[in-house]
Amino acid sequence: MKPIWIVDDDQSIRFVLEKALAREDLPVRSFTNPRDVLTALDDDEPQVLVSDIRMPGGSGIDLLSKVKARLPGLPVIIMTAYSDLDSAVSAFQGGAFEYLPKPFDLTKAIELIRRAVDESVREDVADERLQQMPEMLGQAPAMQDVFRAIGRLSQSNVTVLITGESGAGKELVAHALHKHSPRANGPFVAINTAAIPKDLLESELFGHERGAFTGAQTMRRGRFEQADGGTLFLDEIGDMPFDLQTRLLRVLSDGQFYRVGGHHPLKANVRVIAATHQNLEDRVRQGVFREDLFHRLNVIRLRLPPLRERREDVPTLARFFMQKSAKDLGVEAKRISESALARLMAFDFPGNVRQLENICHWLTVMAPAQVIESKDLPPELMGVAPLAPAVLPEGLGTAPLAQAVAPATAAAPSGGGSVTFAPAPVAPAYAAPVEQPPGALSPMDAWSRPPVPAMPAAPSGPAAVNGWLSDLEREARGLLDAGQTDVWDQLTRRFEACLIHTALDLTRGRRIEAAQKLGIGRNTITRKIQELGIDD
Repeated sequence: MKPIWIVDDDQSIRFVLEKALAREDLPVRSFTNPRDVLTALDDDEPQVLVSDIRMPGGSGIDLLSKVKARLPGLPVIIMTAYSDLDSAVSAFQGGAFEYLPKPFDLTKAIELIRRAVDESVREDVADERLQQMPEMLGQAPAMQDVFRAIGRLSQSNVTVLITGESGAGKELVAHALHKHSPRANGPFVAINTAAIPKDLLESELFGHERGAFTGAQTMRRGRFEQADGGTLFLDEIGDMPFDLQTRLLRVLSDGQFYRVGGHHPLKANVRVIAATHQNLEDRVRQGVFREDLFHRLNVIRLRLPPLRERREDVPTLARFFMQKSAKDLGVEAKRISESALARLMAFDFPGNVRQLENICHWLTVMAPAQVIESKDLPPELMGVAPLAPAVLPEGLGTAPLAQAVAPATAAAPSGGGSVTFAPAPVAPAYAAPVEQPPGALSPMDAWSRPPVPAMPAAPSGPAAVNGWLSDLEREARGLLDAGQTDVWDQLTRRFEACLIHTALDLTRGRRIEAAQKLGIGRNTITRKIQELGIDD
């Protein structure tokens, strides 16, 4: 393992940390100023960097920015005095892993460094895996079925119907089918038939001649012509207007079509891949989808599983989206703790991969620290019980980078098909809310519970929850009616203080045990105690 670098002009600080880390069998290298650190980086690099904030010859904040520019994934711990909290904020904005207030408790300092080392090792392994990832990867058995189907279809021009919930990544599968087909050098053209008005869809598909309708001032090639020699992906085919289905059927039958307003038949050598979140058999029975078109499209059916059926792929998907969001925003990528990952894996994700991507983007913007804990997750996940740690795959799992882009909305599942490479049909619709045990806190409950006096034996169950929620509502209403402008901060501070007081009371003041009971990090509870002025 690479050494931990200590940067401090105070010899006593360096000595104490060197001896303590040596007892933990952790290699150490010490520096007295930032200039020597930057020079040493030319030949070596640390596992973790621990730096003072005020030193002769440069500040820890400046060092942080320069080190991060060269080693973006390196955990940096900034040591700072209690009176220098503005600098601590700057440290977090600059991408610091955590800050360590002086004077510090040596045991807690070593715990923090050990956590940073563990995170650094985990990131090194994950970065190596990400660099080795192919275009699509998934450890879940349901995804392996999809990959096998793509492999079998790689040298075929047969029409494929992809079914699956919105947000599962159907267009990505269509891209993969095109890329690994004999048409890979041809164009891949996609059109969402549900997103284009009926009056314009015909022109979009088949093109139009000049003067065919008002506004048609020039001839326009349609998507079939644009996709000549390649692949045309018809997304949400189940929503195509009934009269256009007849024209599409004719093209699929003999390859000929007419532009709108045209009189000469055109031919296009196009492979059609269609996708839908709907049950086309039901649409046929309802009389809104042509049965002959259904059979023409349903040559090979490939079902894409929703994210809840491949939960083991969530960790690396989340890791990838965190890196992607950080790159898009130009900030340091945040890390997700195992407890937060367990809660993510337990969530059903009605919006599938797109919803996970949105959550990771939200966390990149809103999470207060570089390591995301369970308490930092958005409200819709707060009422979800985390999966047991044993469920987490080794190395935080591996998942398809190809799922990085997916449709945004949730939808009903699609049914099975006569020919399929995929597992059994989708489970029943997922729109119903996640069922919670009696007395469980809702997402809003978890964020807004006010302080309540300690009681020998507090009642439990729905009645008790409703009782204090009513108290919260009255308190909030009173503050709002009084014209208070910091109601959120007031109630949140009281809620957090109540939780921490209760946990410390149960553990007789033992902070680490209290943090474990609350499901937060050791350093988080220490920081909250300082911020809230709690006397434990």
